[in-house]
Amino acid sequence: MPTITTTVRPATEAGIAAMPATIAELQTLLSARLTTLVDVAADLHAHPEIRFTETHAAARLTAELELAGFAVERGFAGLETAFVGRWSTPGAGADAPTIAIFCEYDALEEIGHACGHNVIAAAGLGAGMLVKDALVASPVPAHLVVIGSPGEEGAAGKVPMIDGGVLDGVDLAIMVHPSGSDAVRGSSLSRVALDVDFHGKAAHAAGAPEIGRNALDAATLSLTAIGLLRQQMTDDVRIHAIITNGGQAPNIIPEHAALRIFVRAGDREHLLSDVVPRVRACFDGAALATGTTVEIAENTPPYFSLRSNVTLVDVAEAAYGVLGRELEPDPTLAGSTDMGNVSHVVPSIHPMICLARDVAPHTREFAAAAGSAELAPPAIADGAVMLAATALSAFRDPAIVADAKATFEG
Repeated sequence: MPTITTTVRPATEAGIAAMPATIAELQTLLSARLTTLVDVAADLHAHPEIRFTETHAAARLTAELELAGFAVERGFAGLETAFVGRWSTPGAGADAPTIAIFCEYDALEEIGHACGHNVIAAAGLGAGMLVKDALVASPVPAHLVVIGSPGEEGAAGKVPMIDGGVLDGVDLAIMVHPSGSDAVRGSSLSRVALDVDFHGKAAHAAGAPEIGRNALDAATLSLTAIGLLRQQMTDDVRIHAIITNGGQAPNIIPEHAALRIFVRAGDREHLLSDVVPRVRACFDGAALATGTTVEIAENTPPYFSLRSNVTLVDVAEAAYGVLGRELEPDPTLAGSTDMGNVSHVVPSIHPMICLARDVAPHTREFAAAAGSAELAPPAIADGAVMLAATALSAFRDPAIVADAKATFEG
């Protein structure tokens, strides 16, 4: 078993000491659930659906939750493919802990489940089932919530759910994400998405170019300005763009050009107060220089950087250790997730579980791994057990919940 170096807070000592027994208990319960979980992941992988169109995935997951005894609310905060499953131990009062387990299940355009959300969904579903099974056998006061959050890829689907009250009364929130390594301590980058439209004046590109105002030139100039701006950005800043409309024909001066830009940074306030305004200035300057006009819109909510709760990190790392997984000690900032927004509201963790060693998400190779009958089941099984062990430890030892709240950075 790998050695994990961590500073354990006193409130977590009992849960960590009991972790070997907790993991053994959950692995026994898993034997009755794993076949279903693996089938769910394979089903979602075979039916990839992009943001807010995940009707097949939502139907399958909610059906499984109901079969497992959860009361399910389909549709939440105006999102048809969102859902909330709830289960409580009999007689649990309002003061009993409430823990939310998040499932994601949207895919990427063209390359399907290249971020492994089918694995996330199966592991989250499995964690909910395992915690319920354990609490039926040995009840303690508990409220368990399994949240299906659509549109994580590019649309921040958790944000309208948060605004709609999905975290009201929730004490802790957890989920697991497949990756090329195992890690609990990592963070993520805050992110703002900008949709940019330049408007010019069409003209014949050969016959009368002088009367045109070239919107594509404005888009090109803005990208050049951003390239130069990167020299004056901190190392954590990432800016990347695509041209979504570059004109209609080579012999027409483009009267419209459009870009979609992602702007990221490790610190939310730095991103919003410094980086984004400077990027916006690149578009304004390009419009001024080319005689065009520009419209800049934020059509999706910002993603906030993930704040991994140190108490929950200790518990989850102990679970990984018992499972025999070697953790990456100092993971780097990578990508963005709307679970970061959750972590600014309640104590949260978003661990990574190794699906395929050193294979990067958002690639065709990762999509293949997420559908592999060899690679996906171990990640689903260990992901479900790790999440269940974290939640079950907190339900059985309310001091963990109290300590997680005391160490919460909102």
